[in-house]
Amino acid sequence: MQFIIYSTFSDLIGPIITVLIILFSILAFVVARIKKCPSDKILVVYGKVGNNTDGSHKSALCMHGGTKFIIPFIQAYQFLDLTPMSIQVDLTNALSRQNIRIDVPSRFTVGISTETGVMQNAAERLLGLKMNEIQELAKDIIFGQLRLVIATMDIEEINTDRDKFLEAVSGNVETELKKIGLRLINVNVTDINDESGYIEALGKEAASKAINDAKKTVAEKNRDGSIGEANAVRDQRIQVAEANSKAIEGENKSLGEISQTNATRREIEAESLRRAMAAEKIAAAKALEDAYVAEQQAEIARATREKATQEADIIVKTEIDKQRVVINAEAIAEETRRKAKGEADAIFARLDAQARGSYEILTKQAEGFKKIVDAAGNDPDSAVKMLIADKLEKLVAIQVEAIKNLKFDKVTVWDSGSKDGSTSTANFASNLMKSIPPMKELFEMAGLELPKYLATDLQEKAEVTVETKEVEPKVVKEPEVKATKETKSK
Repeated sequence: MQFIIYSTFSDLIGPIITVLIILFSILAFVVARIKKCPSDKILVVYGKVGNNTDGSHKSALCMHGGTKFIIPFIQAYQFLDLTPMSIQVDLTNALSRQNIRIDVPSRFTVGISTETGVMQNAAERLLGLKMNEIQELAKDIIFGQLRLVIATMDIEEINTDRDKFLEAVSGNVETELKKIGLRLINVNVTDINDESGYIEALGKEAASKAINDAKKTVAEKNRDGSIGEANAVRDQRIQVAEANSKAIEGENKSLGEISQTNATRREIEAESLRRAMAAEKIAAAKALEDAYVAEQQAEIARATREKATQEADIIVKTEIDKQRVVINAEAIAEETRRKAKGEADAIFARLDAQARGSYEILTKQAEGFKKIVDAAGNDPDSAVKMLIADKLEKLVAIQVEAIKNLKFDKVTVWDSGSKDGSTSTANFASNLMKSIPPMKELFEMAGLELPKYLATDLQEKAEVTVETKEVEPKVVKEPEVKATKETKSK
C-alpha cells in the first residue's frame, strides 16, 4: 500500500512543476506589461484603447501618474517628457500699431501640458518628436503671435505697461501652444529697442519729468524745512531767555558764597604753590647738577672717541695711500713688462721673419748655383764664367749709360795740326773712345776670354791709324745737345 502511494506521488511531481513554471511565466509576463508613469512624464498608450463619448475610436490614452496594464499584441506605449524648454526668441523689425519697427528680444519657457484635453493634443502631435524639434515648432508659433500682439499695441503701451504687454503675449501664445499640447510657463522680455530712437526719446522725456518733479519736491521740502527751522529758533530763543533770567537770579545769590569760598581756596592754593615751587627748584637744581656730571662724562667720552676716530682716519688713510702707491707701482711695472715683452716679441718676430726670408733666398740661390755647377760638368770655374757671361749684357749696358747722356751744345775747334801728323780733334775723339774699356779687357776683368776670331778682328781694327788733315777753324752747332765743350789747339 505504501509503495502504491509513493508511486502515485512521484507521478504527480512532473505535472506540478510544469504547472508552476507556466503560472510563474504568466505572472512575470503580466508584471512586465504593467507600466508605472513617473511624475515628470506622461504615459501615452495607443492601439485599441476604447472609444470616445460620441462613439468614435480614441487615438490614445494619456496618463500623468498611476499605473496601466498594457494589453499585449493590441496596445503599445510611449512617454512624453514634461521637462521645461527655454526658447530664445530674438524678434527684430516687428511693426507696431504706429508703423514703427521695434526689436523685442525675449525668452519663453514652455512645456507639455498635463491638462486632459491638452495632453491628448500632445499625444497626437508631439509623440515621437525630439526635444529640438518640439522647440522649433513652438518657436515658430511664438514668433507669429508675438508679432501679432505688437501690431495691436502702441510703443508707449509696450514700453510703459509691461504687464499688459506680457499678459497679451501670454494669452495669445498659450492659446496657440495648447493646440499642439504645450503650455506657456514664463515670459521674460529683456529689452525693447527701435530703429528711430522713439523709445530712447520717451525714456529721456520721462527722466526729465522725473528730475523736474524731484527738484520741485526738494524745493518744497526745503521751504517747509526753513519755516519749521525759523519757528523752532524763535521758540528756542524765548525759552532760553526765560531760563537765562532764572539762572542769573540764582547765580547772583550764589556769587556771595562763591566769593567767600574762593578766598579760602586761594590761601590754600598759595601755600601749596609755595611748597611746590620750593620742591620744584630743589629738584631742578639736583637735576641740573646731575646733568652737568653726565655732560662732563659725555664730553670725555666724546673727546676719546674723536681722538680714536682721527687716529683711525689718519692711519687708515696713510695705509690706503701706501697700498695705492704699491698697487700703482706694481701696475706700472706690469704694464712696462708687458709692453717690453710685446716689443721684444715684435722685434724677434720681425728679425725671425727676415732671417727666414734670407735663409730661403740663400737656400734657393745655393740650389740654383748647384744646378749651374752640375750643368757646367761640376766645374765651379766654368759655372762662374757662365754667370758672368749671363750678366755681361747688363755690364756693357751700364758702361754705355756712362756716356750715353753726354751731349754737346756746340764745339769750337782751332786746330793747326801737330808734328806727328795727328790733330787735336782726332786725339780728343780717340781719348773719348778710350774712356770705354775695350771688350777684351772687359772679358779679362771678368775672367773670360774672347773667341780668337773676335779678338783678332778687334786687334786689327785697333791698329788702323786715323788720318787727319789740317782744317780751318770752324764751329759745329748741334741744337739738341744740352752741354757745351770748347777745345783749343796749340
